[in-house]
Amino acid sequence: MIETLSCNQVIYAFSKEHAPVIQVKPGTTVEIETYDCFQNQVQTADTKIAGIDWDAINPATGPIHIEGAVPGDLLKVKIEKLEIGEQGVMATGPDLGVMGHRLDELVSKMIPIHDGKAHFNEKLALPLHPMIGVIGVAPEAVAVSCGTPGRHGGNMDTKLITEGAVLYFPVFTKGALFALGDFHAAMGDGEIGVSGIEVPGKATVTLDVVKGHSIAHPMLVNEEGFTFLVSAKTLDEAVKQAVEETVDFLAARIDLSLAELTMLLSVVGQVQVSQVVDPLVTVRFFIPHDVLEAYDVKLFANE
Repeated sequence: MIETLSCNQVIYAFSKEHAPVIQVKPGTTVEIETYDCFQNQVQTADTKIAGIDWDAINPATGPIHIEGAVPGDLLKVKIEKLEIGEQGVMATGPDLGVMGHRLDELVSKMIPIHDGKAHFNEKLALPLHPMIGVIGVAPEAVAVSCGTPGRHGGNMDTKLITEGAVLYFPVFTKGALFALGDFHAAMGDGEIGVSGIEVPGKATVTLDVVKGHSIAHPMLVNEEGFTFLVSAKTLDEAVKQAVEETVDFLAARIDLSLAELTMLLSVVGQVQVSQVVDPLVTVRFFIPHDVLEAYDVKLFANE
């Protein structure tokens, strides 16, 4: 049986103080409906985006309590399926994104979605790449706005968070209190204008609990490899943390000296930028599965 969750059940911050809207057992598949990041307030080109309710931005549907999840565990989230709406919206303006210092007006643009493409204008149709911008669990201390990423996940705006990916989140509170939202029909690495093609949608995910392992930041696994998703104040800080966490993670599983492992990751590791426009920036250090397969290593041995 698949549980369902309506987009009307939303939060605007991840918090251990939130009462869960649903409680599920490990291994449960949940179908989660979402608003777009503007809570579906912009439906036509006539809508003045400056006049929308900016307190209702980046809503996430949830939270979901997963039975048996306690601090020190990992929450495993497999993205089974993503479905998106037939219209997206983009926006940019003063003080938003990389170019905000050169923009003097808040501007939005409607993006029709049909025939498997996002139609930017009459000349240009873009390939779809549905992905989740906001996804995570309750943080260990104070509430964190859904617009901000961190160790709990949140607004990581990482284009790898798509159908088929598996994410692992450190659990900080009983039940984990999982939520997601902020879908994009497509988004480039960096999200330099502060929005992708923002779109409502529906995610089908399977939620499970992994005991006996601890990580400091969310991890993503797909067919190509794995990566930690690290958010910090600067790209320099985020890259350093992502590399060091990867080194420590692999050093506990692979019989190589620190120098050898460092040299290996200097060859195969890929520093990639997820987003540079949120209150904290997010990067990833991607490692291909070949490395683990060569040493016959599983990411988490007891899965």
